[in-house]
Amino acid sequence: MHEQPEAAPRANPGRAPGVCVPWEEKRAEFPKIMGDEAIVQRTWEENDQLAYMFVWHCLLSF
Repeated sequence: MHEQPEAAPRANPGRAPGVCVPWEEKRAEFPKIMGDEAIVQRTWEENDQLAYMFVWHCLLSF
């Protein structure tokens, strides 16, 4: 009898497409943010999206 192959494990289970490191994970690494946390979060998420696009560009271009 043939055994069914196991499904390949997902690299980032539970992460949204287009995200390398979610803000919730990164936020835990910071001390208390004294200013507007929304600005820090928005900046993090924009840079994280650029990193994600860069990785995909490298994978698909070469």
